[in-house]
Amino acid sequence: MNGNEFGRLFRVTTYGESHGDAMGVTISGCPAGVELSVEDVQKELDRRKPGQSMITTSRGEPDAVVINSGTLDGYTTGTPIGMVVQNKDARSGKYEPYVTAPRPSHGDFTYSAKFGTRNWGGGGRSSARETVNWVAAGAVAKQVIEQSEYDIEVKAHVNQIGDVEAPPVTFEEMLEHTEENDVRCAHPETAEKMMEVIEQYQTEGDSIGGSIYFEAQGVPRGLGAPRFDSFSARLGQAMMAVPAATAFEFGLGREAREWTGSDRNEDWEFDENGDPLPVGNKHGGIQGGITTGQPIFGEMTLHAPTSIPKKQRTVDWETGEEKEIQVVGRHDPVLPPRGVPVVEAMLYATILDFMLLSGHINSDRLDGQVGEYDTPYHPSSPENR
Repeated sequence: MNGNEFGRLFRVTTYGESHGDAMGVTISGCPAGVELSVEDVQKELDRRKPGQSMITTSRGEPDAVVINSGTLDGYTTGTPIGMVVQNKDARSGKYEPYVTAPRPSHGDFTYSAKFGTRNWGGGGRSSARETVNWVAAGAVAKQVIEQSEYDIEVKAHVNQIGDVEAPPVTFEEMLEHTEENDVRCAHPETAEKMMEVIEQYQTEGDSIGGSIYFEAQGVPRGLGAPRFDSFSARLGQAMMAVPAATAFEFGLGREAREWTGSDRNEDWEFDENGDPLPVGNKHGGIQGGITTGQPIFGEMTLHAPTSIPKKQRTVDWETGEEKEIQVVGRHDPVLPPRGVPVVEAMLYATILDFMLLSGHINSDRLDGQVGEYDTPYHPSSPENR
């Protein structure tokens, strides 16, 4: 199976299935000299893990991460970072009815059609459980960026569930309010309405879709290359890889189809340093596929979870019969609340990869002191202690 790696210099390779022994990720290209602890990664994983509230799956996974390579004495060494999260609460028996009778709108049939086999427990590799690896990698990228000389901040929040949409919020409001409620909506009043909608569908044995707004501030200008390696193209790849993603947009997004050129175009002026600065940011921080230095913002849409207890129809290719099934198990009634840390992780990973490619951050070592060996983070000889 291909398609398990993301990034050019900050390369993230993942493995694992939903009900397999463990989930794992290897990161190649993380610079040396970055302070990194298990707690740094665990903090982000705890935001994604199941069982956080009544609107998430009750699967009891602690998602405890182990860093088994790439660090020494609390610092990265520049070698590949390996991290593992054991699966502790897999119950594959509930998935036996769907081994040869694919669940509607899942990856069951397409995986079997492509490979001639599949790990069917919990959806196997197609399960969103695999994003635990992405969040772990994003946590590493976040530490690299936060410890660099650049003041870059990333944040996301749930801006719509069903037909309940939050009004625009500021970046500061996202930082302050997103983690205050189970929906992870930075507008408290809307969060309450979203909860009501989610609980309604949950009671009816159904699910509902939604969207996540994201923003990155402090990203320097000049990141990205035209065409296939543009910042927007690779950010789109990252966001559309998120399980259940059906749409990605930045800046005006779909609304741009309604704007004239004269209305959308943004004039240039000089900033306080005498540098050209666009008047406005309808472009979402990206022009010509390259960052402008303005905030990068956008939205990604997630469809309703496909595992629902309502009765549905399928076919069993082994017996040749049509049958009615009812998916049972532990599933989320809505995806965006747990998707927020996933979106943030992929945004951090994308930004860092471009920062390394452009040379803004030295790809070998965070301090950039090429040739300097006597560093504060170099191990001391036991004989000299």
